Amino acid sequence: MKRLFFIFLITSIAFLSCKTGSVNLFKAATPHEQYKRKLETAGLDKTAMGLAWINVAESSIKKALKINLPYKETGYFDAGKIPAAAYQFPATKGQKITISLSKKPTGSVIYMDLWHLADVNHPKRIASADTLNNPIQYETDDTGNYLIRLQPELLQNVEYTLEITTGPSLAFPTQSKSKSIGSFWGDGRDNNARKHEGVDIFGPRRSPVVASAAGTITRVNENNLGGKVVWLRPTGKDYTLYYAHLDEQIATEGQDVKIGDTVGLMGNTGNAKTTATHLHFGIYASGRAVNPLPYIDPVTKTPANINAAISNLNKTLRTSSKVNLYGSPQNEAAIVVTLTPGTIININSATGNYYKGELPDGNIGFINSRELVQVAKPLRKLKIRLTQEKVYDQPDSLAAVKINLKAGQTVSLLGNFNNYQLISDENSQVGWIVK
Repeated sequence: MKRLFFIFLITSIAFLSCKTGSVNLFKAATPHEQYKRKLETAGLDKTAMGLAWINVAESSIKKALKINLPYKETGYFDAGKIPAAAYQFPATKGQKITISLSKKPTGSVIYMDLWHLADVNHPKRIASADTLNNPIQYETDDTGNYLIRLQPELLQNVEYTLEITTGPSLAFPTQSKSKSIGSFWGDGRDNNARKHEGVDIFGPRRSPVVASAAGTITRVNENNLGGKVVWLRPTGKDYTLYYAHLDEQIATEGQDVKIGDTVGLMGNTGNAKTTATHLHFGIYASGRAVNPLPYIDPVTKTPANINAAISNLNKTLRTSSKVNLYGSPQNEAAIVVTLTPGTIININSATGNYYKGELPDGNIGFINSRELVQVAKPLRKLKIRLTQEKVYDQPDSLAAVKINLKAGQTVSLLGNFNNYQLISDENSQVGWIVK
């Protein structure tokens, strides 16, 4: 029956993908929403598998694990399960977030969506990858928490590598090779009477100062603090770029510029007459200054290498000692649960030296890969003493019974979870028995 349902499911979705008519399945919908509509149109949302896929999509968002950027993981989605993965991370206004996803096999489909968590109870979807999983690039408009969700289509075995990085959303405003920033946002000025409202970029006198974005020059003037200045409004943005202490202004008011066009030459006019030649670069939004560093920061951080063996993906391992399952891939993170020696855990993905694992009760978290061992080597042998011992497919007395063991049979103890033990009989059948 299960095989017949699989055939029905695949046939139904294939039919719907080719069907035309008055109902537009793709109107104002993300690829994930389009697939959900296909399930509903085929009536598969009334089946256990289809309903589980829809419910997992929602519940994964509420159970998102916390990570920091940059981040990289390799994971595995099992066709025999209904999986999804979600992660929450902080990002700063002005950064560009780049999210890339590679898959094996390449023809498989994983839906990738990005949300802004301004309101935790009502996340706002801000971007989705197409079905080819071309990278998502998003310029962060608000400092705060963001969330990404990955979910494959039903009945697919797929290995994936997810990489999330941040970088500047604007080009660097000088052509100086050193890109030397010598004074930062918030530094004290005039004996700490005021705070620095920008960054100072040092370079050779009269070296080019360039447009960090395509846009329009809105003002070219002089003032006491900035000396000779140029104001540039990037196209489609709600902020203005401020170039100060110029030796000479090249751009003219009303001029349209492209990225890299020279707007002035570096100097030390205004209140910078006694300092080394530099550009004061600022950004103003809604009448106030904002920290420009995230917009232009030339320092690129790369994710840590994945050192945990990916050969353990989708495998069942056990803890080698008393260890913690963490909410983030670092030992300083919040503890989800403390695990006893021999606890069974299924491995979903690998990042750095950590595995993301799932316990039999559905709890998910990160665990150091060095604290896990293979279950292939049994802890010890057990002799069944009861007249009849039920072997469940899950560590739950309400779960389905796989087999019944007889008194005197010997089984291998592979691990444990709560009041249950994972065993393997002489026929290599694996299941759970009560301790």
